[in-house]
Amino acid sequence: MIIPLTILMLILAYLSGSLSSAVIVSRVYKLPDPRLHGSGNPGTTNVLRIGGPIPAVLVLVGDLLKGTIPVWCSYFLDLPPVSLGIVAIAACLGHIFPIFFEFKGGKGVATALGSILPIGLDLTGLLLGSWLVALIVTGYSSFAAICAAILAPLFTYAIKPDYTLPVTMLCVLIIIRHHPNIMRLLKGEEPTVWKKFNKDKDEDKK
Repeated sequence: MIIPLTILMLILAYLSGSLSSAVIVSRVYKLPDPRLHGSGNPGTTNVLRIGGPIPAVLVLVGDLLKGTIPVWCSYFLDLPPVSLGIVAIAACLGHIFPIFFEFKGGKGVATALGSILPIGLDLTGLLLGSWLVALIVTGYSSFAAICAAILAPLFTYAIKPDYTLPVTMLCVLIIIRHHPNIMRLLKGEEPTVWKKFNKDKDEDKK
């Protein structure tokens, strides 16, 4: 029963992830398509820039739930940790390559965090704290996400070792997705959150 259930949850997780919260919320609020404006990334930060805090919060909650719901359901179906990791990756792949939105998705950070949420609030708190500290210190949203992804397996091993492998699998995907950002960081070409936000505000005034 484990394999059929895993396959079923994998499909459902991908379809769940494919519901682009950023695009849906932007359409509801009659905002520009986040895939074509700002950074071009359909995620919380870009929606914050083009639409403000309320749409951004809705996008964040939607992206979190896309990861949390399928993984939580899989957990209650008593699927093993490795299967949970595969389901989490499927949800993130849905977010990154959404079948309903021309396969043009975001980085998958919020969805990955939502996938990790069922493991425990303590782990989630550590990851959010790490992300926030890195963001405040450096100003780079991408660097903060990468730091959290690197630390996640270590935190998981300290809190719930059985889930270290699936969390590691998920974090590797997130780091690979940030490859362009890593190259820009190494070249000193990655803009900070504050710079991008101020630039977009100036462009909106023109």
